[in-house]
Amino acid sequence: MNKSSLLTSAAAGVLVGAFVFGASPARSQMAVIDWASIAIQNALQSIQNQMSNTLNTITRQLGLTGPLGSILGDATNGSVTALLQQGFTQNANYSRAQVSAGQQIVDGALTSNARFSRDMRNAQIRDEHTANPLHCASLDNGQTIVAGAGEAFKVAAAIQNVTDPRGEGGPHQPAHEGYAQAIGAINQLHLSRYCDQNEADAGLCSLSQTPNADLRAISLFGPGTLPGQAGVNAANDYATNLVQGIVPAALRGEQLTSSIGMEAAARRREYNARMSLARGVLSYAISTQAPSVTLSDAQKTQMQNEGMTPVDTGSWYQALMLDAERRYSDVNWAAQLQTMPPAAVERELAHELAATNYLLAHLFKIDLFNATTNAALLAATEEHHFQPPGRMPTPSMSN
Repeated sequence: MNKSSLLTSAAAGVLVGAFVFGASPARSQMAVIDWASIAIQNALQSIQNQMSNTLNTITRQLGLTGPLGSILGDATNGSVTALLQQGFTQNANYSRAQVSAGQQIVDGALTSNARFSRDMRNAQIRDEHTANPLHCASLDNGQTIVAGAGEAFKVAAAIQNVTDPRGEGGPHQPAHEGYAQAIGAINQLHLSRYCDQNEADAGLCSLSQTPNADLRAISLFGPGTLPGQAGVNAANDYATNLVQGIVPAALRGEQLTSSIGMEAAARRREYNARMSLARGVLSYAISTQAPSVTLSDAQKTQMQNEGMTPVDTGSWYQALMLDAERRYSDVNWAAQLQTMPPAAVERELAHELAATNYLLAHLFKIDLFNATTNAALLAATEEHHFQPPGRMPTPSMSN
C-alpha cells in the first residue's frame, strides 16, 4: 500500500469519529466543566464528613464528658488513656515482680531443702559415729566376763593346790598318816559343816543350817553365783565326796623300796593322775561359779528384772548369762534396737559375734577336758580288761 492511501484512510477515520461522537470543537472562550469529577469529589467529601462526625462522636463518648468518662470518673488523675497506660504498666510491673518473687521463693525453698538435707545427713553421720549406750553396756559386760575368766582360773588353781596333795597322801594330809585317819578326816568334815537330823539325834553333832550340802548336786550347780565362801566350800566338799571321798593311805618307807611296793607305787601314781584329772574338771566347774568379779549397776538391775537377788560380786558364769539374757529378754535392749541406725546395728552384731567367738574358745577348752577324760576312761577300761593268762617264764636275754 502506498503512502497516499494511508493518509486518505486516516483522514476518513477522523471525519467519521467527529460525526459519530459529536465532539464539538474546542473554543478557548468557553468554560470547561467535568461533571463526573465534581460528583466524585462531592461523594468523597460527604464520606469524609460523615467519618469525621463519627470519630467526633466516638471521641465525645470516650471523653471525660461522655458516658464512659462519667463511668470512669473525673480526670483529676489524668485522662483515660493515661490511666489505662499507667494501669497496664503497673500490671506489667506486678507480673514482673511476681515472677521475681516466685524465683526468690523457689530459690529460698531449694536453699532451705538443701540445708535440711545437709542437716539430715549430718545427723545420720552423727548417729553412726556416736556410741549407743548399749555398746557401752556390751563393753562393760565384756570386760567383766574377761576379768571373771582370769579370776576363775585363779580359783581353780587354788582348789587344785589343796585337793591334789590330799589325794596323793602328801605330808600333813590325813592319808599320809594312814587309811583310818583319812576316814576320820572326811567324817569329821561332814559332821562339822553339814550335820543332818539323824546325826544330830545320834549325838554326833549339832544340826547344821545346810544339812548334807556336801552330798547334793545343787551345791555345785546353783543359780549362777555360789553364795560366798560357804557356797564355794559346799561345792568343793560335794566334789570331794563325788570323786574321792576316802583317800587310800600313802605308801611310805619300806612299802616303796620292796619289789611289790615299787609296783604299788606305780599304780598309785596312775591312780593319783586320774583323780587329779577328775578333780580338775570339777574344780573348773566350781571356779566358773565362784564370786570373783564386781557387777555393774546395769547388771544388778538386770538381775532384779529377771527375778533374781542382785549381788555385788558375781561369777564368770553369771556375767556370761547376764550378757546373753540381756539380748534375749531385756525390754530396754529390744526397744533401743528398734531405733538404732544401721551402723549401730552392725556394731551390735559385731559385739555378738565377738561374744560368740569368746564362747567357742572356752567350749574348745571344755572339749579338751572331755577328750582327756574319755581317754583316761578308755585307758582304765582297757587296763581292767587286760589280764595276763598266767605267770610266764622269764625270757632268756641271749635270744
